[in-house]
Amino acid sequence: MLVGFDHADDAGVYLLTPEQALVQTVDFFTPIVDDPYTFGQIAATNALSDVYAMGGRPLTSLALVCFPEKGDLEILERILAGGLSKMMEAGCTVIGGHSIRDDETKFGYSVTGVIHPQRVLANKGAQPDDRLLFTKSLGTGVISTAIKKGTAKQDWIDAAVKSMTTLNKTAADVITKGSVGPGFSFGQAESSSAGQARAAVPTWFVHALTDVTGFGLIGHAREMALASDVSLVLHSAKIPLLDGALDCVRAGNIPGGLTANRDFAECLVEYEDGIPEEVKTILFDPQTAGGLLIAVASEDAAALTSALLAASVPAVEIGEVIPGTKPLIRVTS
Repeated sequence: MLVGFDHADDAGVYLLTPEQALVQTVDFFTPIVDDPYTFGQIAATNALSDVYAMGGRPLTSLALVCFPEKGDLEILERILAGGLSKMMEAGCTVIGGHSIRDDETKFGYSVTGVIHPQRVLANKGAQPDDRLLFTKSLGTGVISTAIKKGTAKQDWIDAAVKSMTTLNKTAADVITKGSVGPGFSFGQAESSSAGQARAAVPTWFVHALTDVTGFGLIGHAREMALASDVSLVLHSAKIPLLDGALDCVRAGNIPGGLTANRDFAECLVEYEDGIPEEVKTILFDPQTAGGLLIAVASEDAAALTSALLAASVPAVEIGEVIPGTKPLIRVTS
């Protein structure tokens, strides 16, 4: 086992041969939008994300279905079709699955991927002076809550759905194709071959990688900081937000997961004076199929950002890594 439970990583990694390892993850949840096809797409995008967050390539998946005994099978068919569409986009083969009767619909996947053992990107590895990049906008949790309450504006819904159905595949491809050196030793002295590679093509030292999902930005930043024995600074004004996200917070559309995230992790956070309460709140919003949080060497941040933007990935630099201190996470304006 190369990656397990030690640092709350996004997926497990198991060594097969010196050249290949398995990446394994599972995720499923209840509907967060009204349209069954879209729900299936979101569930698949979310499950696939954990493999991308390790730097892996998804290969196969198994569907997990909970559905009411007397439910409309056409709805289930649409859910499965939506999920399959995203699995096909990812090049990931659905090879089966399992279903049970349940009063409440739930859907998701167990996904298996592959990765080179020396190219694994984990939570652990962020280094002082690294820059933190983020590839999506926050707010899917509060907007999903507004959808359930019937108070979300259509343009908010459209933007949230677009985010939740956008695979992290392109972002992961850019990150991994330009990364230099083995994942578990990023930041060590460059070999001559690595140096030649950096001179020949755009490259970057990515030291740590995770996706921002159910624990919110603060929760997943906390995991990276603790695993890497560093502290993080987040610049709140630079963190991208979905249209309507702050309106949802102000209107009280607060999911239970957000409250739980805040109760658990806020004790490790210090805020600069003047940051609005709704901005503090959104940092704990549980995301579905959220973006990638990347710790990259400072001298490579601009090149990686440019490469991601050129690939139509809306990457933004939102903070930096500093030596381990208290507080664990500092949020500035």
